[in-house]
Amino acid sequence: MKKDIQRYTANERSNHWLVAILFILAGLSGLALFHPALFWLSQLFGGGPWTRILHPFLGLAMFVFFLGLVLRFAHHNLLDRGDVQWLKQWRDVVGNREENLPAVGRYNAGQKLLFWTLLLCMLVLLVTGFVIWRQYFSAWFGIDVIRLAALLHAFAAFVLICSIIVHIYAGIWVKGSMGAMLYGWVSRAWARKHHAAWLKSVDKGEGH
Repeated sequence: MKKDIQRYTANERSNHWLVAILFILAGLSGLALFHPALFWLSQLFGGGPWTRILHPFLGLAMFVFFLGLVLRFAHHNLLDRGDVQWLKQWRDVVGNREENLPAVGRYNAGQKLLFWTLLLCMLVLLVTGFVIWRQYFSAWFGIDVIRLAALLHAFAAFVLICSIIVHIYAGIWVKGSMGAMLYGWVSRAWARKHHAAWLKSVDKGEGH
């Protein structure tokens, strides 16, 4: 039996890091346009006009590539009874007492909730982004709709940024998680500790 098992393929990892890069670029350009105090960030994109031009295209590209992750991993992120119990035992989760928790599949309940939160935020950003995209679409909508869309766009962006911060923290907190997304492989001991049900499905040839 092999010592290590593959958690992510090269295509999956490339897709993930491409979304991450686009998130950073879209986030920085969006913050530059959000408040005058952050306008200096526009210099990273060649100034204000270029920032305004590039931001919606960066956001659209981020959504398209994130959709690739959704199509690949959505079925692994459906909540089940074990996830409900996992959430009820949140004290064991934060206390790192994983031996007391139900066996976890490919993703735990926290990861699943984060996945759907990211998708919801992306959808809100996509729809509202089209409404406030002045060059192409905003002429189709009244000023009240545009103002509401701008507010929702900012709120969804805030939630998305906070969610990504949690995602990064969790990836660092659980030793071995970052390595899985960098190199694609995890040890059997890591899988047994954090995702025992997934390890069993992998051994049965059903893990992917």
